[in-house]
Amino acid sequence: MAGRHQLDGVDLKILSELQQDGRVRNNELALRVGVSAPNCLRRLKALFSRGVIRAVRAVIDERLLGYEVVSFVAIQLGSQAQPVLEAFEGSIAAIPRIQQCWRISGDTDYLLKCVAPSVEDMRQQLLHFAAMPNVKNVRSFPVLGVAKDVPLPVQEAAEVAPAG
Repeated sequence: MAGRHQLDGVDLKILSELQQDGRVRNNELALRVGVSAPNCLRRLKALFSRGVIRAVRAVIDERLLGYEVVSFVAIQLGSQAQPVLEAFEGSIAAIPRIQQCWRISGDTDYLLKCVAPSVEDMRQQLLHFAAMPNVKNVRSFPVLGVAKDVPLPVQEAAEVAPAG
């Protein structure tokens, strides 16, 4: 994976622009960041191939698609043995209403972001998690509202990057 010191100012501008508008065409992106279109395309392809950009997606309002309940779910497993972790991750990979899953440290092993069309549907989802093998504890944190949701501060990354 690319280190922060391998990204120059143009790369950071490209990343910043794409976070604001992932649909921007290459010619417009090149104008915004101050390079030629071929150079911009080369850099963009390099950012993808190096794994700096993992995907370009639309950010969708869950509620407008009928997912009235958004909840963070903390899962504690009975064991942190690698086969147990892999089995859990494999089982949740098949559940489409889990938008994100992070393996974390502390007394919780995983933090999931889940959506559901109703409170009852979320309750059923939580019961499903609780019944999974090696799950010791399930805690739910329903989302009441979003206080902040912003792009990654890529320009700040250049300021904290180690000297190359």
